[in-house]
Formats: sequence, C-alpha cells, structure tokens
Amino acid sequence: MSRKPRPAPPGTCDDVAAMIRVDHAGEYGAVRIYEGQLAVLRNGPAADTIRKMAEGEQRHLDTFDRLIVERRVRPTALEPVWRVAGFALGAATALLGEKAAFACTAAVEEVIDEHYAGQIAKLGDDEKALRDTVTDFRADEIAHRDAALAGGAQEAPGYRVLSEAIKAGCRLAIALSTRL
Repeated sequence: MSRKPRPAPPGTCDDVAAMIRVDHAGEYGAVRIYEGQLAVLRNGPAADTIRKMAEGEQRHLDTFDRLIVERRVRPTALEPVWRVAGFALGAATALLGEKAAFACTAAVEEVIDEHYAGQIAKLGDDEKALRDTVTDFRADEIAHRDAALAGGAQEAPGYRVLSEAIKAGCRLAIALSTRL
C-alpha cells in the first residue's frame, strides 16, 4: 500500500521561494508605478510625497533583489509585463490628477498590507529574518496607504470604481507572479 504524500507545511522551501518571487515582482511593480506617476507629476507637494514613497519601495526592491540571488529564486517571468503595466498605471492615474494618483497608491497598498499579513502568518521561526523583513516592509506600505489617504485619495473622481479595479489587478498580479 503506497502512502499519499502529505502537503508541505507552511513556510517550506517552495512556499518561501514563491513568497520571495512575488514580493520581488510586487516591489518592482511599485517602483514602476511611482516612476510613472513622477513622470507626470514632476513637482509640488504630491510629487514630493510620491518621491519619498518611491524611495521606500526602492529599498524594498533592493532587498528582494538581494534575496532572489542569495536564495537562488527564479524571478517572475512576467517582469516585462510589470515593467510596462506598472509605469502605465502610475502615469494614467497621475494624468487623472494628484488625488487619483493617491487613490492608486491607497488601493495598491491596501492589497499589499493584506498580502504581507498573510505571509507573516505563514512564516515560522525558521524564517524569522524574512518574517521580520516582511513585517518591516508591511509597516512602510501601511504608512504609504495612510499618506495617500491623507493626500485626498478618496476624493478622486470615481474613487470606488478606480480603487476596486486597481485592487483586482493587484490580486491578479500576485496570483500570476507567485506561479510564473
């Protein structure tokens, strides 16, 4: 009688590789969104806020760039798509105005907050360093969301529709980048 293999427990190598892959892709996408926004909103208080958030996202990306190499994790095959899609999303929302750019940030960061919370819950003590990194980055993402809301995100025309569409796109990008 053969035994069925048991499912791998949370935090196994494959799970961790997928986490690193999707987080790397997400941070890359975030950097590109901010680059698109800054290409449109070059100066002013909103641009200054976005620039500061972009610096945080670049720090996150640099960390995941390092982890991809150290852990020998295959990056997402969708990077070329995220390069274009992230920049386009950032530029398009900025063309709708500062409040729409902030609405984009608030929507993205809300999804990332949930995403990182799920990862933190799955990572065990054997992955304490990664869990601590994700916890730190989650705090940054929450601060970005709060700054976007303070900047008037909810006052953007069509906020609810815009926000829900961006959230759906983010959730799809997470699902695809985890696997591909």
